[in-house]
Amino acid sequence: MSQAAKATFNEAKAGKFAEQMLGVMNYAALALMTSIGHRTRLFDVLAQLPPATSAQIAAAATLNERYVREWLGAMTTARVVEYNEATATYWLPAEHAAFLTRAASPNNLAVTAQFIPVLAGVEDQIIACFQNGGGVPYEAYPRFHEVMAEESAQTVVSALFDHILPLASGLLDDLRDGIDVLDVGCGRGQALLAMAAKFPHSRFTGYDFSTETVSAANQDAAARGLKNIRFEARDVATIGTTSDGRPRFHLITAFDAIHDQAQPAKVLDAIAQSLTDGGLFLMQDIAGSSHVHKNLENPIGTFTYTVSCLHCMTVSLSQGGAGLGAAWGEEKAVQMLTEAGFTHVEVKRLAHDIINNYYLAKK
Repeated sequence: MSQAAKATFNEAKAGKFAEQMLGVMNYAALALMTSIGHRTRLFDVLAQLPPATSAQIAAAATLNERYVREWLGAMTTARVVEYNEATATYWLPAEHAAFLTRAASPNNLAVTAQFIPVLAGVEDQIIACFQNGGGVPYEAYPRFHEVMAEESAQTVVSALFDHILPLASGLLDDLRDGIDVLDVGCGRGQALLAMAAKFPHSRFTGYDFSTETVSAANQDAAARGLKNIRFEARDVATIGTTSDGRPRFHLITAFDAIHDQAQPAKVLDAIAQSLTDGGLFLMQDIAGSSHVHKNLENPIGTFTYTVSCLHCMTVSLSQGGAGLGAAWGEEKAVQMLTEAGFTHVEVKRLAHDIINNYYLAKK
């Protein structure tokens, strides 16, 4: 450290930052253990048990006691699980279970914690991208679509009929009467499957780049006996029109899907061209600003940039794409929608949803 730096060095500021970084280490570790607690259903088991020993908890969960005991140690020191020294028993307070169990959905934050280990699994490949450019392809994330489907089920599907679709006046009535609907970047199709079951007179199509997710979605549709829905693996930048060149769809949706496209501008152009007169594009995407200084108070700002760097941005760059990333922001989103030909764009928020913006766009 130079003499000038020593002269201005703020010991109190340094100490506070050191404490902050120690907290980061503990919370990062907690995120990993939270994911494990969700996947092993330990949170669900604990929520149903009275204070119990590690052996009793392991037996109830049909898991190995030694691993359960170590996990309980992490949860106890993190003040997630409570512990009675005299009886050597653990329990999950109801106030904590309200955000960690499957019964708590759509408020189950343990689902979201799964993204941390999934993204950590590509760290070496991301480092190589820092050094050489390029990106990490979708195939490098073995559980991403599984976790995304679970996240979608509790954040999108659970709010779809009571909150999201009613954002557009008259849309529920149109769906009941029967319209043609496309979901762009549909993944495993959770939202579209729910709509197809709810609105049997409408016709639903889902497009996604991944053959794996499309196959899973079609199997799910068949298992549910849905005849008014189909899923197709295709480039969503080429949606297409009817055989006589007319637009095909009355409603097009995109749930957290546009920002990681290789060619997002081309995708938005195709969406605009594929909507009938008076048709609606309903886009859910991550809330935030396109300007980093405006995200300083964003409660999920760091998480958004991290997910973007380790997934959304890099999968686009792996295809030679634009690499918009999850933090493309409201300003950029509105700009691109306008450039695609949407002359009327509304940005709406839901009171219970701190993560997303909902864009209602019409030509």
